[in-house]
Amino acid sequence: MADLLNNLALGFGVAFTLQNLLYAFMGTVLGTLIGVLPGLGPVATIAMLLPSIYALDATPALIMLAGIYYGAQYGGSTTAILINVPGESSSVVTALDGYQMARKGRAGAALAAAGLGSFFAGCVGTVVIAAFAPPLTELAFKFGPAEYFSLMVLGLIGAVVLASGSLVKAIAMILLGLLLGQVNTDVISGVPRYSFDVPQLTDGIGFVAVAMGVFGFGEIIANLGRPAEHREVFTKHVKGLWPTLDDFKRAWPAVVRGTALGSILGVLPGGGALLSSFASYTLEKKTPGKPGEIPFGQGNIRGVAGPESANNAGAQTSFIPMLTLGIPPNAVMALMVGAMTIKGIQPGPQVMTSNPQLFWGLIASMWVGNLMLIVLNLPLIGIWIKLLTVPYRFLFPAIIVFCSIGLYTLNNSSFDVYIGGIFGFVGYVFYKLGCEPAPLLLGFILGPMMEENLRRALLLSRGDWSTFVTRPLSAGLLLGALAMVVVVMLPAMRKKREEAFQEEE
Repeated sequence: MADLLNNLALGFGVAFTLQNLLYAFMGTVLGTLIGVLPGLGPVATIAMLLPSIYALDATPALIMLAGIYYGAQYGGSTTAILINVPGESSSVVTALDGYQMARKGRAGAALAAAGLGSFFAGCVGTVVIAAFAPPLTELAFKFGPAEYFSLMVLGLIGAVVLASGSLVKAIAMILLGLLLGQVNTDVISGVPRYSFDVPQLTDGIGFVAVAMGVFGFGEIIANLGRPAEHREVFTKHVKGLWPTLDDFKRAWPAVVRGTALGSILGVLPGGGALLSSFASYTLEKKTPGKPGEIPFGQGNIRGVAGPESANNAGAQTSFIPMLTLGIPPNAVMALMVGAMTIKGIQPGPQVMTSNPQLFWGLIASMWVGNLMLIVLNLPLIGIWIKLLTVPYRFLFPAIIVFCSIGLYTLNNSSFDVYIGGIFGFVGYVFYKLGCEPAPLLLGFILGPMMEENLRRALLLSRGDWSTFVTRPLSAGLLLGALAMVVVVMLPAMRKKREEAFQEEE
């Protein structure tokens, strides 16, 4: 304990220098702006800013890049709640209830719940990194390809349980997502698959193009298909910018549960923040609420507070494998490893001992950055809501323009804009058929990772499929997935599920 306090004191000493505070502030502001702009994620921004860090010292450079990352997690929830366009893959779940709250004039409460939940989770995540980095690394070491595959199976089955409406539609959505994920270059043989000789498809379909098309463009087409008087007009009833006392009472247990889940899942390589937000939403749906609660999918504040806390805690703890093992769990961390290498620092277990100023300074700066984000974002809630008072005939062309610019800047190619347009039509078809698009996106992201880990596990076991059940951790995860399937199939549960997801006519 004394060691931990000494280390944190060293970290805060580094973080509170004027230069480092300035770079933390720049990172968080940039990150928030980028999160709010659909399509421009932290990966693209950090990639664009990598050349600028050559002139900086290692510590302020990493502090700024980390600020961009968790600032973008905050910003991504803003567009998910206001215009149903998730700025980040982990904000997909926030859009389910957050957007419904905005439609009911409660955008302020949703944004405040997301902001406060994220702040709490960010603070806890930082403490977790400081206290548990060494033991959690041991846990991450125990995960081999078989365990990752089983974890992802559990994630996908969780998504079926999570989807509202028909089970058959949810399974169809996940399978479609898995199939779309197969459009890429084979991991092991390096041969393009299902690209139909279109060179742009050899790297796969871009996640942002699919998410923006299905959620953003699809929603706009659906809105334009309604008579003008039924169209989304948020301005009629914007109630208070702050959550009520009742909202706080409902939301805080969800925030605590989401933070705990995110802190654990964030350590695992491969989309920790994303899996955390989906897992948190599933957990909230399974947790009995207070009487008279709004159903999930229709604007339940727990559906915003839980996943937002989980994705922020996951974003923070995803630094653990990067800082302690040198293993980047996601694309942003891979760029951070690149930044460390540019600065001549070898990422891995020795960073903690050989460069304690950098290690603890970065951790302390995360806490400072989270404080800056909450101070920045809570006053901005009023400004974001003002955007919704713009008449829809001006708002929808602006959203399309921003989305298209975001899509174009992904690869400086108009191909991504066309793909976004195609998926906009697909999203509209889903809307008409009453299909939930969130499981499609989870299948699309997890598909390639599942395949890679499945093939690796089989290569290591020389084609022996029993490796998935003979390894205790993998077997445990698969049993969890099986238990979920059994529970959903029980007649009593199916009836309850149908009641819980009764669609509003």
